[in-house]
Amino acid sequence: MSVDLAGLSLVERLKALRESLVGRLVFTTSFGLEDQAITHAIAATGLDIKLATLDTGRLFPETYDLWAETEGLYGLRIEVHSPDRTELEALVARDGINGFRRSVELRKACCGTRKVRPLARALAGAAGWITGLRAEQSAFRSGTGFVIWDEAYAIIKLAPLADWSRDAVTRYVEANGVPVNPLHARGFPSLGCAPCTRAVQPGEPERAGRWWWELEGKQECGLHGRPGAVRSNEFRSAASES
Repeated sequence: MSVDLAGLSLVERLKALRESLVGRLVFTTSFGLEDQAITHAIAATGLDIKLATLDTGRLFPETYDLWAETEGLYGLRIEVHSPDRTELEALVARDGINGFRRSVELRKACCGTRKVRPLARALAGAAGWITGLRAEQSAFRSGTGFVIWDEAYAIIKLAPLADWSRDAVTRYVEANGVPVNPLHARGFPSLGCAPCTRAVQPGEPERAGRWWWELEGKQECGLHGRPGAVRSNEFRSAASES
């Protein structure tokens, strides 16, 4: 039995994904617009999906405030995964507190400590990973489908908003009274660590404000690689092989 998500609502897509995959599902939120929409849909339906987040220690104050507001509104706790203390202390001792600005290599080392390895702990033992990825977000993410294979974490990755536009997400959160980060209204469509995120200018891509000094055009931290080949109509067979 295949999973055809096209034409379904967000809630229907999440229900279909939950019903089609046996095992623990983990949704990782960074409290951006897309993630807030998915959090609302999960909370509204009571689906058996674990919510988790990565606390890098350098998030915007507004993000921490939204985190608390979201938990209070929906009556839930979002599982937190933080950097390993010993590893983080060694990183800062070696590279300095803002060493990531000196080279791409040092920036990736910082992301590895603060984000990539904590994510691996969040996904350990999970059968599937739900994300807020959308194909429209960047050229790098343009191949994102509803169901893809993540080679780095060897896990089925689920993107229920893959075909949504940003306007569609905005309409959803407004219609459902979903709390959103006030930084979005100040020109921050994509949110991450405060030192690594700036507001974008009119006409710039959504992720142009992430690690803007590198000028590579990729704007990724390493959590998401290029999409693998699993598509929604292959979901059953891929899930059974994972």
